[in-house]
Amino acid sequence: MSRFTKEDIFRIANEENVKYIRLQFTDLLGIIKNVEIPVSQLEKALDNKMMFDGSSIEGFVRIEESDMYLYPDLDTWVVFPWTAEKGKVARLICDIYNPDGTPFEGDPRNNLKRVLREMEALGFTDFNLGPEPEFFLFKLDEKGEPTLELNDAGGYFDLAPTDLGENCRRDIVLELEEMGFEIEASHHEVAPGQHEIDFKYANALKACDDIQTFKLVVKTIARKHGLHATFMPKPLFGVNGSGMHANVSLFKGNENAFFDPSKDLQLSDDAIHFIAGVLKHAPNFTAVTNPTVNSYKRLVPGYEAPCYVAWSARNRSPLIRIPSSRGLSTRVEIRSVDPSANPYLAMAVLLASGLDGIKNKLQAPKPVDRNIYVMNKQERLENGIVDLPATLYHALENLKTDEVIKGALGSHLLEHFIEAKEIEWDMFRTQVHPWEREQYMSTY
Repeated sequence: MSRFTKEDIFRIANEENVKYIRLQFTDLLGIIKNVEIPVSQLEKALDNKMMFDGSSIEGFVRIEESDMYLYPDLDTWVVFPWTAEKGKVARLICDIYNPDGTPFEGDPRNNLKRVLREMEALGFTDFNLGPEPEFFLFKLDEKGEPTLELNDAGGYFDLAPTDLGENCRRDIVLELEEMGFEIEASHHEVAPGQHEIDFKYANALKACDDIQTFKLVVKTIARKHGLHATFMPKPLFGVNGSGMHANVSLFKGNENAFFDPSKDLQLSDDAIHFIAGVLKHAPNFTAVTNPTVNSYKRLVPGYEAPCYVAWSARNRSPLIRIPSSRGLSTRVEIRSVDPSANPYLAMAVLLASGLDGIKNKLQAPKPVDRNIYVMNKQERLENGIVDLPATLYHALENLKTDEVIKGALGSHLLEHFIEAKEIEWDMFRTQVHPWEREQYMSTY
């Protein structure tokens, strides 16, 4: 059932003294875009009559076909609690439509809806996601620009005064709760300056909306504390990077389709098939779940990030871990995803991979309960463990070979994604980096 009607939105806007509305959407690269309108244009927006120039947005359309329409999802209505008392700002997340009233296939949110319909055709009702996004807090300089100076020297689960980000993190949680988030945990992460806030799982579409809202709130509140929040996967060498572990499950009505108390590990056949599908396609969807050059600086041994394709019910070194909770909480934790990923695209490829396993009844290999980081290459091969791609270039080459993953993106998103990422890789490849000068200037 819908949470809001048009009448609800008009009433709340009046009661809360809302003066502006941000019509938000997400571009190909996962960046939030918005058109801000005065409240006098709210009725026009709710009637799906707001138009914008799609040719100016990364991965959308060419200049000769630029007119696009914003269709607000009424259930995403929220008033930003931190905005000014003299006139608050509210938000609606929108889907992108063509002028002829059809969904735009280059809209990541619409694309996820398409893959979710494929899931429903197989008899499942929900794909639930509980994300665990991590981020770093850096100090700002006198010009308001981010520095490389961390705001604390804390470690995992540390408290103030070691964790100087505690007040900032607490304010973020308060703002999120005021916006309707159910926060389950908030703590300092392993690296200095690194933090994690976990919020309750939801169906994949809402969870992806929540991830985008979460990033906006974190960055906004951090700046109020004189800090810069970054979701860059590996901002510093020699410490853990930031991941966004994805805890996923399939439901049929009120029943968790991954739970079967009669089976080994109490995992259903569907769960095992889903795991097998994810493992099969992992090297090929990594370009989407880890989409930046920097992502691959995180996926290295020694920093708790998975770089090997395997699964376990206990071990935290493989790509997939099965948390101990069962019943309705039975879930598959996919640990490779990082917070630079476009969440709508990442969930589309993860779901498509798992569904491929279910449709073709793929069998998962035996779980690996040893620490994979201490295995040599021969031991990994003997256990059927392959590596994730080591660079964005290799990840893109893998992506091009996988029909399931390409189908999960659709031709428009696939073409523009590969084009944008090949440009990114080439810019990195041809740049001369400080490390090279340090190593070679004097020697040669």
